Amino acid sequence: MADPKGFLTHDRELPARRPVDVRISDWREVYQDFSQEKLTKQAARCMDCGIPFCHNGCPLGNLIPEWNDLVYRTDWREAIERLHATNNFPEFTGRLCPAPCEAACVLGINSDPVAIKRVEVEIIDRAFAEGWVTPQPPAVKTGKRVAVVGSGPAGLAAAQQLTRAGHDVVVFERADRAGGLLRYGIPEFKMEKRHIERRLDQMRAEGTEFRTGVNVGVDVTAAELREQFDAVVLSGGATQWRDLPVTGRELKGVYQAMEYLPLSNKVQEGDYATPPVSAEGKHVVVIGGGDTGADCIGTAIRQGAASVTQLEIMPRPPAERPAGQPWPTYPMLFKMESAHEELADGGGERVYAVSTTEFVGDADGNVRALRLVEVEGPQAGFKPIPGSEREIPAELVTLSMGFLGPEKGALLQDLAEAAGDGFYDARGNVARDKTYMSKVDGVFVAGDMGRGQSLIVWAIAEGRAAASGVDRFLTGDTALPYPILPTARPLV
Repeated sequence: MADPKGFLTHDRELPARRPVDVRISDWREVYQDFSQEKLTKQAARCMDCGIPFCHNGCPLGNLIPEWNDLVYRTDWREAIERLHATNNFPEFTGRLCPAPCEAACVLGINSDPVAIKRVEVEIIDRAFAEGWVTPQPPAVKTGKRVAVVGSGPAGLAAAQQLTRAGHDVVVFERADRAGGLLRYGIPEFKMEKRHIERRLDQMRAEGTEFRTGVNVGVDVTAAELREQFDAVVLSGGATQWRDLPVTGRELKGVYQAMEYLPLSNKVQEGDYATPPVSAEGKHVVVIGGGDTGADCIGTAIRQGAASVTQLEIMPRPPAERPAGQPWPTYPMLFKMESAHEELADGGGERVYAVSTTEFVGDADGNVRALRLVEVEGPQAGFKPIPGSEREIPAELVTLSMGFLGPEKGALLQDLAEAAGDGFYDARGNVARDKTYMSKVDGVFVAGDMGRGQSLIVWAIAEGRAAASGVDRFLTGDTALPYPILPTARPLV
């Protein structure tokens, strides 16, 4: 145990965010540096519980008490070894994961939990700065070829594990750059893309090949892929977005979040001087109260929106853990992300328990307003409240209402035909067995494509687990870890 009295003598502390008026003028990450002295105090708060429930909260099974103790003792080199033992990309999870591990922290029963995410990200950032993150090419090659379709966190994790196991791995990505939603979805102010680039450099040095701009199912068919490779891993995500089929949906200025956000990413990549769709000078409405909605808020503010309003059909969540969501489950609480702080600072509003009834257009077919109505809670089926209708200005609307599963394009259609019955599960995701293999022999499924929309930690964990299934399929055995079962469901 790092410090037997650490949780008694130190309060939870996180790095300060840069002032709102400063950070909205650029696209850099919002947090300021955190001193080593403060970080070791945060690590000292870990109680090294006899039963570390943080392990249960983390799908990756991160060895959290171990690397907290190592950070407290400033043994950074060993800390990154323990962190990398379970997590291929802690620089991603430390910035983007909602931290179910912290919700499961025993200290959180009656106090503030350990700042696990902050310790995690500081370990990996120091490791990169010190040059400790180096390529790990395989000692022996198997001669087997594996195709990984999709380069999000699940695909990258599977590819890295399989490459290190000695297989020749090719990652196919339909976008022009690898990274999936990490690249074209997560705004730069949440995670700068240099973090992706240095991992891709490491993976290329290990032997992983990346082919971007290839739409598998169209540019190369499923049959061709199966013929050319000994195994295939599907990790294309759950990218079929939920729409809002109300009057006026066809108006110009109403976009899906994933039609809007990637354009801003492309500006940061240097592809555009200005985004083809911009919030500059416009009244912006973001429909959806989750993380993607927050990404749209922060992006619109940095583009110079005249106003930003966020709408959510659910009631406002409680500030403290409700009785129906007891420890160590992940509670649905009211959050103040950096984008929400920026929204409040600029006079914007988060409106709860409302439903959009119509988009109103002008004479040129552009959206100019949005009509909404207050609704009763989900127990009442979101029944409209009479007399609560109103109209708000809306010149740019983003739909951030989640995803319904994988896109049923040519790739999955061809594989479903080859599989016969049972290719999809009851939720419309690609079905798989305990080894992560689909109904098609040699075709495996990892991440949201088989699980449904979920967390980055689940994506990486499933990528690692699917890699072990592929390795066993190809060689008859595997030394790769198998962290989770496909039947397990996330707490969030």
